[in-house]
Amino acid sequence: MVLYGSIVNALAIVAGSLLGKWFNRIPEGIKGTVMQAIGLAVIVLGLQMGLKSEEFLTVIVSLVIGAVIGEVLKLDNRLNQLGLWLEKKVGKKNDEISISQGFVTATLIFVVGAMAILGALDSGIRGSHEVLFTKAILDGVTALVLTTTLGIGVVFSAIPVLVYQGMIAVFATQIDQFVPKEWMDAFIIEMTATGGIMIMAIGLNVLGLTKVRVANLLPSLFVVGLIITIQYLL
Repeated sequence: MVLYGSIVNALAIVAGSLLGKWFNRIPEGIKGTVMQAIGLAVIVLGLQMGLKSEEFLTVIVSLVIGAVIGEVLKLDNRLNQLGLWLEKKVGKKNDEISISQGFVTATLIFVVGAMAILGALDSGIRGSHEVLFTKAILDGVTALVLTTTLGIGVVFSAIPVLVYQGMIAVFATQIDQFVPKEWMDAFIIEMTATGGIMIMAIGLNVLGLTKVRVANLLPSLFVVGLIITIQYLL
């Protein structure tokens, strides 16, 4: 089944979040240090992805144009509003951390990345779910730790993960019929680098060093596809 990997990934996030809620009495010192460790690891992961670019100018232009589009559409604000809506449906927020913050942070961490797109493409094109199974393990552990700090809002991130990866997987079942391999290879490389920079921003946000509105950078991934298409046609 083409959605098998995406479903397993979403269930892993739910399981990790529920376990995190169960272990919510972990000492604050441990939570803080673990979150700092995750933040540092996310930055390194983003750096590794960002350095894979072969045309870094494409990455820069994509981020600039994507940022403008994201700010005009106010994607970060809309994502936070969705989180606040969930917060009202579930109940009062924690004294320190809102459901909105947990939902937004976890969604960006789980959705923005090469593994999400590459894994979904692999599920659709080759029917192989190994990449998403690996991502499921990583996301499940991350969800557990995030929930102990950011609250139960993390569990709702399973929904956009399932929808996002599922749509890519379904689309990928037909992609090889109308997308040249050269275009796809170039897109994956530059998309990975662009997503890596966004992941670095997430890590910096987790450490509390910055307050980058990462959601407003998401259109950059689509801009990358547009630029690669123009370059390929020329």
